[in-house]
Amino acid sequence: MPPKIKSPQDREQLRLLILDAARCLFVERGIGSVSMREIAKQIGYSATTLYNYFTDKEALLQALCDADFLALASGMRAIMQIPDPIARIRALCQGYAQFALQHPNHYRFMFMTPKTPTNMEITQIEQGNTEQDAYAQLQQVVQTAFDAGVFREDLQDSELIAQTLWAGVHGVCSLEIALGNEVWMQWADIQARIGLMQEALLRGLLKA
Repeated sequence: MPPKIKSPQDREQLRLLILDAARCLFVERGIGSVSMREIAKQIGYSATTLYNYFTDKEALLQALCDADFLALASGMRAIMQIPDPIARIRALCQGYAQFALQHPNHYRFMFMTPKTPTNMEITQIEQGNTEQDAYAQLQQVVQTAFDAGVFREDLQDSELIAQTLWAGVHGVCSLEIALGNEVWMQWADIQARIGLMQEALLRGLLKA
C-alpha cells in the first residue's frame, strides 16, 4: 500500500515522483501512448491520486515541460554574467551540453520527444524572460556578441547564428544520448566532440 501523504514536503516529493515517472514513460513510449493510469501504476498509486495533483494528462505534461525548461535556464544564470561575449557563448554551449549529459532523460523529453502545439499552449514560463527561458538566454548572448561586431560581416541575422550554434551542440548531445553505448561505433571522447563542434562553429561564424 502506498504511504499516506501527511505534510507539504510529502506532497511535493510525490509530485516530483509523478513527474519523474511520467518523463520516463513519455520518453520510452511516446506521449500519446501513455495514460494517467499507467503513470500511477509505475509509482504504485491510483490514478485518482494523480488527479489530485494534475487535472489531466495535458496539465501533467505542461508541468513537466515547465519544470525541465526552468531547470535548464536556472543552471545558465551565472554564465549570463560573464563579461566577454565570446567567452559567454562558449560557456553557454558548454553549460547546455553539461545539462544534456547529466540529465539525459530530461533532455530526451525536452528536445527528442515529439509534442503537439496544444501541449505547449499554457505555460508558466515567460517567453523572452532570460530568468526562465533558455532560448532567450542564447538569443541575448548572441545578440550582445553581434552588436559588438565579432561575427563575419556577411552574417546579418543574429537569430540564424543562435539557432546554428544550438543545432550544432544539440547534434553532438543527442547522438551521445541516443547512440553513445552502441558497440559498433568507436566514439571519440564526448568532451572532445563537444569542444570541436563548438570551435568549428565559432571559427566559421567569427571574424578572422
